[in-house]
Amino acid sequence: MPVMRSTSLRRFPTALLLISVCMTVAAEPAPSASAPSFDHFAEQLAADWERADPIAATSDQYFSGAEQDALDRQLTAKDFQSGVPLGSEARARYVERARNGLAGLHRYAPSRLTEVQRVTAASLEWQLRDAIRLASVEDERLVFEQFRGLQIALVNFLSQVHPLRTGRDVDNYVARLAQVAPVLDEGIGVARARAAKGTVPPKFILQATIEGIDRFLQPKPSDNVLVASLAERTMALPGLAPSQRSTALAAAQKTVREAVLPAFDRVRALLRQELSRATDEAGLSRLPHGPEAYAVMLRSNTTTEMTAEQIHALGLREVSRIEGEMDRLLRELGYAEGSVQQRYNGLEAAAQPPPAPDPRPGLIAEHQRILRDAEQRAMALFDLRPRAPVQVLREPAFTEKNAAPHYAPPAPDGSRPGTVWIPLPGPTYPMLEMRTRTYHEGVPGHHFQIALQQEAPDLPKFRRVRAFGGLSAFAEGWALYAEQLAAESGWYAADPKGHLGQLADELLRARRLVVDTGLHSQHWTRQQAIDYGFPVAEVERYVVMPGQACAYKVGELQILSLREKAQRALGARFSLKQFHDWVLRAGTVPLEVLAQLIDAEIAAARGPRPPAHVTRSEAQR
Repeated sequence: MPVMRSTSLRRFPTALLLISVCMTVAAEPAPSASAPSFDHFAEQLAADWERADPIAATSDQYFSGAEQDALDRQLTAKDFQSGVPLGSEARARYVERARNGLAGLHRYAPSRLTEVQRVTAASLEWQLRDAIRLASVEDERLVFEQFRGLQIALVNFLSQVHPLRTGRDVDNYVARLAQVAPVLDEGIGVARARAAKGTVPPKFILQATIEGIDRFLQPKPSDNVLVASLAERTMALPGLAPSQRSTALAAAQKTVREAVLPAFDRVRALLRQELSRATDEAGLSRLPHGPEAYAVMLRSNTTTEMTAEQIHALGLREVSRIEGEMDRLLRELGYAEGSVQQRYNGLEAAAQPPPAPDPRPGLIAEHQRILRDAEQRAMALFDLRPRAPVQVLREPAFTEKNAAPHYAPPAPDGSRPGTVWIPLPGPTYPMLEMRTRTYHEGVPGHHFQIALQQEAPDLPKFRRVRAFGGLSAFAEGWALYAEQLAAESGWYAADPKGHLGQLADELLRARRLVVDTGLHSQHWTRQQAIDYGFPVAEVERYVVMPGQACAYKVGELQILSLREKAQRALGARFSLKQFHDWVLRAGTVPLEVLAQLIDAEIAAARGPRPPAHVTRSEAQR
């Protein structure tokens, strides 16, 4: 890794003081003499939020000492997409925490907060309201599915995220493993209750999920991922006595054999029962309150108020534009016959590696090389770069078939680097898209955005670790923007096929707008989505993650629009590095908050400041 510059964040410009950033208070309250400081209030709210979610507390390593240790031994049943607890009582407490948080937040007048506090308050306001909205439609979600269902998420959390730094961490792992079966049984109960109200997965989702469970149940207990990953990760753990390791592995193997595998078998039995009630209808529109739920999920994922119809139309326009660019480039390479997709597929087929020897170790090594090269190239475009290292690893076999490339943040304590996980199930591989996917998940994409936020000293801790949620439109929008940035910065100058891979990935995100809204609001069938140009696994991902696929393009286009606005306003004074500083320094925020931040930065860069009599109504327009 090159020596990184300091990521200390300077304060936002004074102009931001003139912006309301969407605090929805009818009148500005006077501070109570007994009220804690805003920072204390916000940190306590976040700490309570994390205490109620031990999985998040471990992922974030939010606490220390005995409190963190106690949380590192617990598992709870939750929806890993929304963060909402599965049980009705736990969900009611979750909503109560959010409402109490909003009530407390409204005790602090925006005009009396610092610049950073105002952004924090605006983001908190949006995310707490979003939590309440999501909880209201949780019964329309699937508990068990093939992509991020409870049975997948628990295994990934334990095998990839639970820390293994000390002997105590190993003990905590074994303690948590013993809770997997009870949590799955709780999930079974919730799934049954939802099915009784009409929320039954589509037949093809049930079949894909059952196939995944079959793969999980196939190996003997000693080779199960929950045991094998523990063995691998503790192979050279400093200070771990061989006898303690052997005891832990024996206990893990016993728990998997006697509790975890039977629980997975019970999940499979439930899904097989549901097959008799399931249909091939794909979208949320099949459910009793599906349209309302989809509107909430679109709002959550895009952080905008765009309707399904508007997003569908945007997708169609973007598809047409990107296909035109691909057609031009394909013709320059001598591919003139057939549709854009057919020509691209032919180019991809010609790039496939020989099947033997196994090409996958070499492909992971190539991803790693691309990552290191991107770090060097990014120095010309960014002043802010993370200190945390980043690596590339292959997705575990259990989840590889249905997984997409994804990024796991570094541990805040430095014990785990940022990780780009690449699934390579074979027998064919996305060769032309290797570079753009590495840029998206790694540098300058998710690793820059997420690791920099974790390292930002001016942000409160809960914002550094995104305790209230990842805000997909900002996170995925930035990562797709990073792909576009690489292309326009000449990173593909000597690699036109790689540039086609970048355009193909952008086309994928544009088509997602069309397909996601088609499936969930226009009654598209699974086959219609496949015929539109998507592999089966991709279509089935959109079916079980409504709205998430829309975050990428909506977010990217908003960031590009804000950049164009800054360029027009500043002219020769515009600096690309400075713009990137503005966006990354903001931390993960809703798009409407980001827009106001950029407006404030532009105003500060242009000077002089606007008059101090800007009213709340003007600021909210």
